[in-house]
Amino acid sequence: MNEAKSQDPRPVAEIASYHAHIYYGDPGERRHAEWLRLRIAERFRVRLGSWRDEPVGPHEQAMYQVSFATQIFATLVPWLMLNHGGLSILIHPNTTNPKRDHLIDPVWIGRALGVHGEVLGEEDEAEEALEVNTEPTLEA
Repeated sequence: MNEAKSQDPRPVAEIASYHAHIYYGDPGERRHAEWLRLRIAERFRVRLGSWRDEPVGPHEQAMYQVSFATQIFATLVPWLMLNHGGLSILIHPNTTNPKRDHLIDPVWIGRALGVHGEVLGEEDEAEEALEVNTEPTLEA
């Protein structure tokens, strides 16, 4: 039997914030992504990023990003699990290693898609949650 490599566990405090990348392809998926974006804005204090109708950075498919604080993870992520409607969603922590965040430590909702890790660095400042641009009026 192989012995596990002995090392100290990484602390959760290493995570400064999270990103959810919500992917879409055909017009039907785009419509559901629009619906999902509106529902997120109604329910969660997040930063909704720009629509990216073409692949950008490490992402192979059109998407938009949702930046959110660590305190929101426990409500937003389960809500996305129940409401993604078949869309693929990459949720990753923001630590000091963007490459590891996207390739090794993410959570996928729906089908996992390709991510081009070669364009990501292995050392950077951990990104705090971006300034909120939503004003929720409903509960999750």
